[in-house]
Amino acid sequence: MKNLILSILLSICLGQLVAQPSAQKSGAAFANFIDYQKTFARPDESFRRKEDTLQKQFSEKGLKWPANYIYIRSFKYDSQLEVWVKDQMSDPFKLFKTYKVCVLAGTLGPKRMEGDYQVPEGFYYINEFNPTSNYHLSLGINYPNISDQLLSDSLRPGGSIYIHGSCVSVGCIPITDEGIDELYILAAMAKSQGQEFIPVHIFPIRFNRPKSVSYFNNLSKDDVGLKKFASKLEDAFDYFDKFKQLPVIMISDKGDYIVNAASSAKLKDNNDAKPVKRTPVQHLERKDIALAESVHEWPKYPGGAEAFTKYLEGLGGSMVEYLPKGKRKAYVQVEFIIDKDGVPVNFKVVNGSKDEDFNDELISKMEKMPKWQPAILNDKPVAKKMVQTVPIELPETATATTAAAGG
Repeated sequence: MKNLILSILLSICLGQLVAQPSAQKSGAAFANFIDYQKTFARPDESFRRKEDTLQKQFSEKGLKWPANYIYIRSFKYDSQLEVWVKDQMSDPFKLFKTYKVCVLAGTLGPKRMEGDYQVPEGFYYINEFNPTSNYHLSLGINYPNISDQLLSDSLRPGGSIYIHGSCVSVGCIPITDEGIDELYILAAMAKSQGQEFIPVHIFPIRFNRPKSVSYFNNLSKDDVGLKKFASKLEDAFDYFDKFKQLPVIMISDKGDYIVNAASSAKLKDNNDAKPVKRTPVQHLERKDIALAESVHEWPKYPGGAEAFTKYLEGLGGSMVEYLPKGKRKAYVQVEFIIDKDGVPVNFKVVNGSKDEDFNDELISKMEKMPKWQPAILNDKPVAKKMVQTVPIELPETATATTAAAGG
């Protein structure tokens, strides 16, 4: 279907395989990927210390060594990372081991911009083996995937997300040096056996654990967008728990995940009590704009990226006084269109704030932006949709002053 981007289990069509030389690319110098990895000191040491231990663990669980296929899934709130294995494609996956995620950055919910310290949530695959990581060893995942590119900050979605050793994190998944030693070997063995795309699914919670579900429901009770996003992840969780096989993941042209054509009716909006509607503020809106899906050149803010960053900093500072009571910061995601004449129009807050007065004020300010250089397609200006995250945060000095004034 035109409005669906088929993502073979994990959106494998996105991204480049970095630092994963195949046996063919390694040439005559290396018999396989394992031999190549052993040319590096840390993987070589890991294999010498851990391979026999892993074989014994597999034997104790009645699993065939080495695993031809592995599947990794991680749960943020529960601080766990599971490794599932199987021998043949048609076999059901069996749980090999659960590793402790020793520290978590950010909160529940997807990653949407660079510097938000969020661990991504969604469906990914390993796209990098780093034998010389700053955190012992690391396995990169292909964030941002297609969904992330459509839903995250247009200019700064972030990147460089890894499963790694040590016990520090600014948005990655650390499982200690001992843990990454084992996982690195398992992944390298599977790749050497022919598994080019090792799936990594990252969930906010275990959807079958009452304590986790209760925490998430309380966190998301006023966030319909977060509930909707999580419901798609829950579809994949439920499918795997039932069949012990990976679901087929598709991505709509809006960036939403679609799991085995499942229709999640678990999370319904409560429309019984409808709030009294306020008088809406009239904003700059143009109708029937023909949007370009892909362009040769993206829209450019006057003065370039550095000038736009300064504009966003100023905008965020001017919005601090409008933050809802008791809220120190907000990352507000705004969707808008740079029309073919360069005028920014059709602003819409899509995430980060449910306060209509706050949103109206932010949009009113953003509508005063100068004209952009429009996107270019085939040497002609075209309209292009943008998604931008506006960080708004009360300065630490202001917080300290307020605290001091309060005694």
